[in-house]
Amino acid sequence: MKIEVVMPQMGESITEGTLIKWHKRKGDKVEKDEILYEIATDKVDTEIPSPASGFLSEVKVFENETVDVGTVVAIIETEQDKISIQENVKHEAETVKQNEIPSTAKVGGAIVNIPMPKMGESIMEGIIIKWKKNVGDKVQRDEIILEISTDKVDTEVPSPVEGVIEEILFKENDTVPVGTTIAKIRTTSGIVKMEDVQNNFVVKKSEVIETQKSEETPKRAETKRSTSNKFYSPLVLNIARKENLSFEELENIEGTGINGRVTKNDLLKYIDDKKSGKFKSEKTFTAEQVEIKSPASNKKVEIIPMDNIRQRIKQHMIKSRDTSVHVTAMMEVDMTAIYNFIENNKEKYFNDEGIKLTYMPFISYAVVKALKEFPLMNASIEENNIILKKYINLGIAVAIEPNGLIVPNIKNADEKSIKGLAKEIADLSFRARNKKLTTDDITDGTFSITNYGVFGSLFGTPIINQPEVGILGVGAVVKKPVVVDLNGTDAILIKPMMYLSLSHDHRLIDGMLGGKFLQSVKNNLEKFDSSIF
Repeated sequence: MKIEVVMPQMGESITEGTLIKWHKRKGDKVEKDEILYEIATDKVDTEIPSPASGFLSEVKVFENETVDVGTVVAIIETEQDKISIQENVKHEAETVKQNEIPSTAKVGGAIVNIPMPKMGESIMEGIIIKWKKNVGDKVQRDEIILEISTDKVDTEVPSPVEGVIEEILFKENDTVPVGTTIAKIRTTSGIVKMEDVQNNFVVKKSEVIETQKSEETPKRAETKRSTSNKFYSPLVLNIARKENLSFEELENIEGTGINGRVTKNDLLKYIDDKKSGKFKSEKTFTAEQVEIKSPASNKKVEIIPMDNIRQRIKQHMIKSRDTSVHVTAMMEVDMTAIYNFIENNKEKYFNDEGIKLTYMPFISYAVVKALKEFPLMNASIEENNIILKKYINLGIAVAIEPNGLIVPNIKNADEKSIKGLAKEIADLSFRARNKKLTTDDITDGTFSITNYGVFGSLFGTPIINQPEVGILGVGAVVKKPVVVDLNGTDAILIKPMMYLSLSHDHRLIDGMLGGKFLQSVKNNLEKFDSSIF
């Protein structure tokens, strides 16, 4: 029996995926749930298991090809005799020797474009910090080939294939738009097409979109942007190339996807409008898009240009301010129970399990419980729709020296204990400060926590991490006199107290819901039961 293996859908908004590596070759035996291939999407890179046991009888999609969700990528034969399949593969190998190479059997030798990776939904460009390889160098799959810097993360970029560096297109310290090809690798292994792979991940716009002839192109305004700040999927770029659209036309299409992304439907609508003679009015450009000379330093002031990370943080904060309607509520929490538990157990857990007890795992656990109770706090907004997430990916803000911030998130935090959260927080913090975070670490967050208390601040009003609808600020735990009720009599006791501040998006979260959520977090902390640790 033949079993079709399809490109899976890795999220409601995901419509396509890129096949980045085959773990099996044609004719190989596979077991059910054994890893068959790896894919990359806008949201996640993941390994895909085989849906059945049998033999891989046919490969329809090759490494670095991007296809729609539901596309058949391979065929598994569950009853086919192994010998007949292997004879077929042997026959194809003989055909290769005779220079009659079918694209379905080619292994290695293709040119794979390495794009500037997209390290988050709001990231539009990156700076090449350092090349680890030179032209002509051999590279293994997943071997580090360069370091990049964005406003979200400084990270190392691995090679998606095994091969030889064929070409390096940008030098160190160059700022490059997301998706632009920065290097090319000639493969030496893997299942790839015979022709050069132009479509892997996101390809360089200049390589796939031919400029229309002047008589076919509508007149443009004289002012143009020097670089694009938009992300285009390979599917959109392919359609644009086939329709002979200029890149300027593509940039002027208003996208309806996340963060204004141009979708396949947006492009097809534009093409239909163009063929019917309907063109949208030309876009105007703001003063921010015009080059402005920087002021010069003098004896009284020093002009320090913002680095790329600071510029991107600035833009991200402005966008959040202008998107969400920020409202902040505050509550004071008695941390006595947790304070005593940490004091009594910190040496034990550090010596026995290497866990450094801090307040953050306990706060994270309390937040997760509250998110389960009030799921709208775990949602996001897309136009007039509420996107209710059935998973909790808890973002933990990490300060990066000398002047940066990143918010990696704990995937499926609702499935972890306090101890598990402690290990995850320690791991994310370490990797964030050592440039070891992956794209998956910083995407798909659903709610965030920022601990400004670590620097001594008592409370603050944090800015929401888009596209989430809430962020919890954590102040320093400080011992202070507190009035308490002792058997009906007011008394003053010294207690470890902490302020929590919840910034929420009033477009979705009203004061009542925000207050109830914050009260739930407070109760979860004050009523901590050590037996759950």
